[in-house]
Amino acid sequence: MDSGNSGDRTKSRGRNPMGTTVEDMVSRYLEHKLESGGSRSTMQPVLDEFAEFCKGEGVESIGELTSSDVREYGLAILRRKYTNKEIAGSTAHTYFAYVRAFLSFCVRDEELDTNPAATERAEEFLPEDEPTTETQFWTPEQRKRLLEYADERLHMARKETIDVPLERAYRDRTAVVLLAELGVRGAELFRDKNDSDRDGLQWSDVDLDRGRITVFGKSRNREPVGLTERAHNALSRLQRVHEPPTDDWPVFPTDHAASKYAAVEDATGERPEPGSDIDAICRDREVAPPSITKEAGRQILKRLTNEARIELKGDQDYLQPHGARRALGAELYESGHSELAQSALRHKSIETTHEAYSDIKAEDVAKSIDEVRK
Repeated sequence: MDSGNSGDRTKSRGRNPMGTTVEDMVSRYLEHKLESGGSRSTMQPVLDEFAEFCKGEGVESIGELTSSDVREYGLAILRRKYTNKEIAGSTAHTYFAYVRAFLSFCVRDEELDTNPAATERAEEFLPEDEPTTETQFWTPEQRKRLLEYADERLHMARKETIDVPLERAYRDRTAVVLLAELGVRGAELFRDKNDSDRDGLQWSDVDLDRGRITVFGKSRNREPVGLTERAHNALSRLQRVHEPPTDDWPVFPTDHAASKYAAVEDATGERPEPGSDIDAICRDREVAPPSITKEAGRQILKRLTNEARIELKGDQDYLQPHGARRALGAELYESGHSELAQSALRHKSIETTHEAYSDIKAEDVAKSIDEVRK
């Protein structure tokens, strides 16, 4: 791109500086994302850079943007960063998606007639969206072996041939099954220490009669997820073993004794004596222990991957939670069920507003996954 003639280019296009500026629209959009619980902190640096790019190109008014401008942004910013190895190809596409989502907002706000980023021409200079070395997909063989080993470990715990409490073996097996079967995110099952709204899946979120769970999704809305037959069975057995005394009891309770002591103290104002049967105290006083964290969930997968002696490619050392989600999507897409994949992963374009999935749809999705995998 020849920046030396940008002034002539601006004059020749007859820019109208009287409309709403790109900068002002970015601020308006980010305020909207903040109010709706969106990922403002992630998008802001990208959109601020886009606004600066537009300013440098002489694009003062948002209504003057064309697909040529957005195409130049792909070449001048995203491809340069990719070429200089500042970002991966997949990240470049994510950044472009942020811009496209922002411009869709501008269309809805009647500042633009059409979205100039929603064309093939606008995306022409984006780098290839190739998986990075960190991108992981569970292969069907890896998935099968992990599920088999989780069952084997449970049987060994029942026979007391390994030093793993039976309740923990059931818990860990269920976590593996839900990840492998449903494509749920780790943050939707386990507690996130950095997000007070994510305190882990609770039994109040589980409806075995209707065959679904309700998770706090990436959209920051509660979303129903249908249970496949294997997932339903795993949760049903876990419930019988754990016998949760209250609805707010976590499906995946922590083993960390200090956290349980702290929970009792917070709830009652009294700290149990050291060496107490803290699990019994939690049950007697109906004080729910915390859920395991996302980090603890990853540790479970690391341990089971290692014990199952599952072979991995490259420098990956365990089957990551998100690898199961990618694998489910890939499996459904490759089998010709693209709409099912989109529904199973609850993928909605970041350009669209949230629409809650009906319970019926969630359950039908789970049944369809079972049929594909038979």
